Amino acid sequence: MSRAGEFVQDLGKALMMPISVIAAAGIFLGLAAALQNPAIVGEGMIHAQAMQQAIGFIRKVAGALFGNLPLLFAIAAAVGLARDEKPTAALAAVIGFITLHVGVNFSLTAQGLTPETTSASAFMAKGYSQTEAVMYAAEFANTLGIFSYQMSVLGGVIAGIVTVLLHNRFYTIQLPAAIAYFGGRRFVPIITVIVLPLVGLGLSFIWPVIAGGIIRLGEFIGHAGAAGTFFYALTERILIPTGLHHILNETVRFTPVGGMVHVDNESIIGALSIFNYALAHPGELANDVVREATRFLAQGKIPVMMFGLPGAALAIYRCAKPEHKQRVKALMMAGALASFTTGITEPLEFSFIFVSPLLFVFHAVMTGLSFALSQLLNVMIGNVQGGLIDFIVFGVLGGAKTAWWFSLLLGVIWLPAYYFTFKFIILRTNARTPGREEEDRAPAPGAALAGKGSGETALIIEGLGGRDNIQAVDCCFTRLRVRVADMAKVQDPALKQSGASGIIRATQNDIQVIYGPQVEGIATAVKQNLLAQQS
Repeated sequence: MSRAGEFVQDLGKALMMPISVIAAAGIFLGLAAALQNPAIVGEGMIHAQAMQQAIGFIRKVAGALFGNLPLLFAIAAAVGLARDEKPTAALAAVIGFITLHVGVNFSLTAQGLTPETTSASAFMAKGYSQTEAVMYAAEFANTLGIFSYQMSVLGGVIAGIVTVLLHNRFYTIQLPAAIAYFGGRRFVPIITVIVLPLVGLGLSFIWPVIAGGIIRLGEFIGHAGAAGTFFYALTERILIPTGLHHILNETVRFTPVGGMVHVDNESIIGALSIFNYALAHPGELANDVVREATRFLAQGKIPVMMFGLPGAALAIYRCAKPEHKQRVKALMMAGALASFTTGITEPLEFSFIFVSPLLFVFHAVMTGLSFALSQLLNVMIGNVQGGLIDFIVFGVLGGAKTAWWFSLLLGVIWLPAYYFTFKFIILRTNARTPGREEEDRAPAPGAALAGKGSGETALIIEGLGGRDNIQAVDCCFTRLRVRVADMAKVQDPALKQSGASGIIRATQNDIQVIYGPQVEGIATAVKQNLLAQQS
């Protein structure tokens, strides 16, 4: 992978930090919406003052998170991409985000663009139609009280990237003795204050072109209907091995590609933003508007993750050699349970992605069909994961308007389709899925590291070439991400024995080991072991 590809992959990993918070906040909003549905809780609960105050509090907290997503993404990009001194990078990202918008604001003011001159009424007074006036006015917004372009999350990502580039270049700088106090990490916020306003000035002139391109892309996907939804989901699955699917997901969730609506002079941008706004403001958005946004969200994943992939897991187990069935059973049960309940699929997907391209293509096509058919059947289930939790909270508890039963209907079809297709392809092509390897060296189940004992941790370190070969350790939702000095020293059999379901050599020095949802604890154990040996 090229250096640029590696950077984009690392960026995608970094942007998952705020997504996990937003997904949890969305679940709370979904529960709050269910508690305000008289068909679920009854009329008495609806008029209970204490309950309504509690729901109001939940919506205030979640609304604050959603309202400041650009800042959260700026911090996440800086922290995730910083080589060292991550707290300094986080502080600099906040400063950079603010000063970037100050730079944009200065430019807009110099051009005579102010909140008054860019309001819908001001544009209508100049002869624009009401629709045109609303569209033009939506290009501007107040960000942390600063009048600027409506850049949404993309503005935060730009601020975070520029800041972390400055951070990685200057956090070790040494200044002359007279001003040495301002060297090192203290220099990073200083250079950020100087550079980011200038970036904002430059961005103010090119942003209209960027925004126009994004809007046109969104219009194209929107006009493509179910076909556009199919190709989005197909592409998202195909990108899974590279880790770049996160970038595509954030594009539809938080830019006009995923939709844009205007409510009371406020622009709601991106599929996930629209869905969460509807949860926080019941009745303000028409169901058709929300449904158009959710076509990119959890509803298309539910038939695949709750039914299809568990069916694939069963087929892989049934096709394993008799002497390996017990091990494969544990591995597939752990992966299927994670997929069914939370929508985390990588532990299962990496058990067949690289050993059988046919299985991978079938999986990607079925995912695209699931998204497209969910849209055609008018399903309306949001959030980001697509497991049982999302299905219950945003589907069943959302009421009849979500048409959640169609997800079950598709699931009933998807489960046998995955099972029989996987079984046929595995046996016909002799695919080396778990339990069918020529030389089995992976006796431990995928859940082997649940306890994160010192023995398993030592095995991982050994598999990565030893502690002297490990330069950096990090993780995302399911992957242990490690930078090694010499890739030739990495021992795949040891990593597989530790419970890894997949191994990806992203670059000459970067390796990703797939462990599943428990990877956070694994990464912590590895880091602590390395630190203990250094002390």
